[in-house]
Amino acid sequence: MVPATPRDVVHVRVGSFILMFLFAFAVLGIIAQAPVMTGIAVVLAVITVIDIALALRRQKNHRTGEAG
Repeated sequence: MVPATPRDVVHVRVGSFILMFLFAFAVLGIIAQAPVMTGIAVVLAVITVIDIALALRRQKNHRTGEAG
């Protein structure tokens, strides 16, 4: 177990949930031939992945806190 703050755990869990829906919207945008919808979903997915990566990095940097 890696020490983590509850905020970091929430960022990872909620972020992964959001990624699932953004993937569905991107696929729906491709099927419906809606490039704007697909583009927005992809941009938001990249932002979400960056947020998750930063939360994981903060977890590794902290040596105190709850076990996540």
